[in-house]
Amino acid sequence: MASVDVTVRGAGIFGLSVAWACARRGAQVRVIETVGIGAGSSGGVVGALSPHVPEAWNPKKAFQLESLLMAAGWWDAVEAASGLASGYGRVGRLQPLADDRAVEAARRRGLEAAGLWQGQAEWRVVPVTGAAWEPVSPSGWLVEDTLSARILPRMALEALVAALRSKGGEVVLGEADEAGVVVHATGVPGLEALSEALGKRVGSGVKGQALSLRYEARQAAQLFVDGLHIVPHADGTVAVGSTSETSWTHDGPDGQLDGLLERAVAAVPVLQGAEVVARWAGVRPRAASRAPMLGAWPGRDGHFIANGGFKIGFGMAPKVAEVMADLVLEGRDAIPDGFRVEATL
Repeated sequence: MASVDVTVRGAGIFGLSVAWACARRGAQVRVIETVGIGAGSSGGVVGALSPHVPEAWNPKKAFQLESLLMAAGWWDAVEAASGLASGYGRVGRLQPLADDRAVEAARRRGLEAAGLWQGQAEWRVVPVTGAAWEPVSPSGWLVEDTLSARILPRMALEALVAALRSKGGEVVLGEADEAGVVVHATGVPGLEALSEALGKRVGSGVKGQALSLRYEARQAAQLFVDGLHIVPHADGTVAVGSTSETSWTHDGPDGQLDGLLERAVAAVPVLQGAEVVARWAGVRPRAASRAPMLGAWPGRDGHFIANGGFKIGFGMAPKVAEVMADLVLEGRDAIPDGFRVEATL
């Protein structure tokens, strides 16, 4: 390829998205991945793209809103360039409400969403209809939001790789020379390397586990029940996840997944007897700020960080990618203060 303008280390969702955004603007891009595409937490199965609660508004929630609103067009462009499906679909989300107090709180949030979401999506309280694909709700009411979407991580990463290559980008599995500016998007190992370089812990890994069931509901809304994501996907599976573990004895799946399955069936009884087709475990990068960590690597000219997409990496990816491309290609810095690497120091 021609001389490289941007080297991206890491072929997870942040790394590939930043590479794609740069390539779309005409940069020559090389991605270096030493393990495998989606080898870290981006290789999971859940793919829930969901907004924060529309209240106590802050820059993180505003950034995520912009990313979710731009996602359909952004993934359409990836699919057009690659010729591959990403599994993206803005299918909405349902959440059960426990009692009258929860119903009233949800209605207040709906009023907030009417303004904060700029009329481009709704958060509303709706009655249970008795449909098979509804979560059990003690109050008889549900929250429905029309902003939530889903994406199939494996398909999305494959589409990004193909889209990048269609623009002349290079994806290297193994080591390769760095050239141009360098963006480090290497997940948990990247947080560890940055912590060592800065002499302060700037983040850590949190293990997550999830499973995938064979059940056809690809046009249905995703569900969120007592912290559990239940996400129908475009390939005829339903993902269930995930755990958050700060202490563990091994990195692979374990018996906790049986508990997730039991909770999913209790919430949505039609899943009873569905075949388990995949069990996944991975360690997700969580920055000390709990927000994505973006910007220049302090004291290291020409090096940048895109990390810490803990649980919300796929939802944040379109906006993260464009903001990082602004920074590394054009010198325009639109990173929210709370996302900056310096915010963790």
